[in-house]
Amino acid sequence: MNEKLSMQDLGRLSSDEFKAINKNKIILVLDNVRSLNNVGSAFRTADAFLIEEIYICGVTGIPPKPEIEKTALGATATVFWKYFKTTQLALEELKLNNYFIASVEQAKNSIKLNQFQKPLQPIALVFGNEVYGVEQEIINQSDVCLEIPQFGTKHSFNVSVSMGIVLWELLR
Repeated sequence: MNEKLSMQDLGRLSSDEFKAINKNKIILVLDNVRSLNNVGSAFRTADAFLIEEIYICGVTGIPPKPEIEKTALGATATVFWKYFKTTQLALEELKLNNYFIASVEQAKNSIKLNQFQKPLQPIALVFGNEVYGVEQEIINQSDVCLEIPQFGTKHSFNVSVSMGIVLWELLR
């Protein structure tokens, strides 16, 4: 019979252990994400997958804010992050540091997530605004657009759900 694990059984890292451990060479770029709950989910997901850092861009909310903390469950204290006035500035830094830029967006010539071959170099994943997606200017500067295959009547996932799907696929 399956028995639910206790918090002690899970053997989670302490905050200090998390900060010190080697991370997956992935940076999440939040391109004008408006929902503070989605920002909090990004932190929580980044913590769960040992993501290197989050780049918060434009109008995206920055910690500390109660709505972010409610969803992040403390991950804003473990996951490193930087704020950029524009996503363009974030991409400039990423390119200087040899990151492969992948915008997660439905676009002409996008690559289906399940067909994508993760590059050997570090990767930055750009996730866009809940209504407008990733800005076209940012798509133009990306190395690739990744598209999550969908089969129903809706044309998109919530941005926080998209983060979980993409990270799981890249790290499995």
